[in-house]
Amino acid sequence: MSLRQKGIQIAQRFWKSGVAKTVLAMLLIFFALDFFFPLRTHVSYSTLVTARDGTILHAFLSRDDKWRMYVELDEITPALREAILFKEDKYFRYHPGFNPIALLRAAFRNILTGRRTSGASTITMQTVRLLEPRQRTYGAKLIELFRALQLELHYSKDEILQLYLNLIPYGSNIEGLKSASLLYFGKPPALLSLAEITTLTIIPNRPSSLRLGVRNSLVRQERDRWLRRFREAGLFDESTIRDAQTEPLQVYRHEAPQQAPHLSRRLRAEYPNIPIIQSTLSPSTQTTVERLVQQYANRIRSYNIHNSAVLVVDNHTREVVAYVGSSDFRNTFDGGQVDGVRAVRSPGSALKPLLYGLAFDAGMITPKTKLADVPTNFSGYQPDNFDRRFNGSVTAEFALANSLNIPAVALLKEVGTPALVSTLQKAGFSAIKKQKNELGLSMILGGCGVTLEEMTRLYTGLANGGSWGELKLTSFTSPIRRPAPAPLLKSGEGRQVRDLTSPSPLFKERGPGGEVKEVSLLSPEATYLVTHTLTQITRPDLPNNFDNSYHLPRIAWKTGTSYGRRDAWSIGYNQRYTIGVWVGNFSGVGVAELSGANTATPLLFQLFNVLDYNSPTGWFQPPKGETRLAMRLICPETGDVPGEFCQNPVTDYCIMGVSRYRRCQHRKAVFTNAASTISYCVHCLPDSGFVRKSYPNLTPEVVAFYQSRHIPFEVAPPHNPACERVFGNTDQAVPQITSLNGGSEYFINPKQPAEMELSCQAANDVQTVFWYLNDKLYRRAKPTEAIFFKPQPGSLKISCADDKGRSSDIRILIKPL
Repeated sequence: MSLRQKGIQIAQRFWKSGVAKTVLAMLLIFFALDFFFPLRTHVSYSTLVTARDGTILHAFLSRDDKWRMYVELDEITPALREAILFKEDKYFRYHPGFNPIALLRAAFRNILTGRRTSGASTITMQTVRLLEPRQRTYGAKLIELFRALQLELHYSKDEILQLYLNLIPYGSNIEGLKSASLLYFGKPPALLSLAEITTLTIIPNRPSSLRLGVRNSLVRQERDRWLRRFREAGLFDESTIRDAQTEPLQVYRHEAPQQAPHLSRRLRAEYPNIPIIQSTLSPSTQTTVERLVQQYANRIRSYNIHNSAVLVVDNHTREVVAYVGSSDFRNTFDGGQVDGVRAVRSPGSALKPLLYGLAFDAGMITPKTKLADVPTNFSGYQPDNFDRRFNGSVTAEFALANSLNIPAVALLKEVGTPALVSTLQKAGFSAIKKQKNELGLSMILGGCGVTLEEMTRLYTGLANGGSWGELKLTSFTSPIRRPAPAPLLKSGEGRQVRDLTSPSPLFKERGPGGEVKEVSLLSPEATYLVTHTLTQITRPDLPNNFDNSYHLPRIAWKTGTSYGRRDAWSIGYNQRYTIGVWVGNFSGVGVAELSGANTATPLLFQLFNVLDYNSPTGWFQPPKGETRLAMRLICPETGDVPGEFCQNPVTDYCIMGVSRYRRCQHRKAVFTNAASTISYCVHCLPDSGFVRKSYPNLTPEVVAFYQSRHIPFEVAPPHNPACERVFGNTDQAVPQITSLNGGSEYFINPKQPAEMELSCQAANDVQTVFWYLNDKLYRRAKPTEAIFFKPQPGSLKISCADDKGRSSDIRILIKPL
């Protein structure tokens, strides 16, 4: 008979004996019980927020107020594994969850003595007991055995050991080896010495009597006793044991790590079920920034300025490397627990670089395009500069570098508020998304809501060639595991990896796979022009109190000060970092000394000097490859292509195919008599005796500005009075009524009506204007002269005509109070 046939016969006899059927029935019963009564391994862990290198920044209590920190598999060192298995369960690797021999021996001793002398609990059984505490009875022991088999069925030995180390008690509210390691020795388990490992190994059996920090001498005696047993078993070499025995035990309970409190609270709220959240923060950078912010806050507190916030971003990775929500988290009186990085505030002028970039991309301006910085009425809105001064005609780069308000408002009117709002929505500005239907021209001067995070993210886009992308608050290159439903990973499944990029309800453009894509807000050419302008050193927002100005770092930066001096901003970038600084009061109280230049910029410079002093990374270069950025000759008077009367052209950047190609018309040709006392149009031009001369072609608002400041300028002579031609209205020549505001309602006291002002802006060749009230001549005056009248209740039509026959009118409604 062959061996195969003999084997079949043995199997048949075994099956007929009923043993196999009994085993099969028991297995079926076990799997049925396992299905209907699963072992619940969900554990509430303490949340740990770590830096990018794994350093623990902040630790939180678990939901049940325990210090129960999650120990990872790679933190269980060979020495720790050997020590814990030798002491608790030498046959852990070989038994199915319980040790039959130890159980029989314990049962025999208990029966023999009549009391419980030995429990014979394995690590697996102890883990079950920690998961499901019960009274120590024989019935509870049977349930414990069943649960131990379940645990062995579903998890590997390493995972069971990991779960055990996460749950073992150390007295008070400390559970788990990692919690004890950090709170008593101030270090993670991977850095523990053999003496420290032995100390933490022996305490769980006697947590009430072996109390670290209270009974250290008793703990050391017990530690040394087990070290001798390790020597006898040959578990570690002699020199290692000797060093461990001589190591002193001067331990006490430490405070849990509390760095980066604002970001840590934010991440804990966003990822409540993840025990270890690895942030992108650099521990050294975070510590440095926290120290500098607190020191600076102490300096400016005497000005009644109490709060500051800083965000530091690595431009290459868009990772946040430092996050400071307030100068002092523990200061509850001044709102230190408010997260200034996410608080909605007014940006002041800090949005202007984006506006100028949009204007560059729209071809409206180039850096040397001339803009008018003169008093201007934008349909009833009359902005003013921060210093309440006007500069006349200035270049676009001067207007941006000096943060002039009126050119910015005029530029926004040309670009269009919807275009700016749409771009800011793409850049993830959530408050602006909510306010979009209410925003007007004032938004470029701070009439909208933004956060420091949104502003820093926007400037990070400028540092990356105009490409906007989400900032990363967490790193997902390292494994981060969930504690539920399983306490750890299943064997062979690899490590769970989750994209923990900062979640946001804001705009995200996603690819076909759901990944977040970068959004181009500005072209590389326009971004370079903005950066080139923001790098200028001779600027008014250079802080007056920056003592070490010779250490000024090379950065592109922009400041902002909100209305009422409630918010001071300074945001800068170089090739390595983008740093956003906000200074003010969370209460919203304004301070006269608060300004972006003198309050926020000194801190910005200090941060760059400390974090990136003498950076070797170089500076931004013009776009390479198929770039559209080029140089061209322009007239310095307007920034347009030189025309007939342009004598000294200069060079300026332009974006080929985008920047408008317009001939300069800063001077216009005028036919006059020989004495230059009258001018002629083509209809009254005589056959002889005239000359052709050029005169400045100024806009009405510039003319009004020159006249109000008594600035002399060349004016074309009045038109030939003998000419009978009446000029038709044109949009550029029509006198514009700047006061009152058309379509508005005005309330007066009929008994004592206050006087109302009438004013206009007319062409520079206009000498006289005529004011009409309800089509009746009220007064003739000079174009720059303010006229006053006392209104009566009712509808009122106001008209203004110039001496060329051009006119405009508005309608208002006067109501009694």
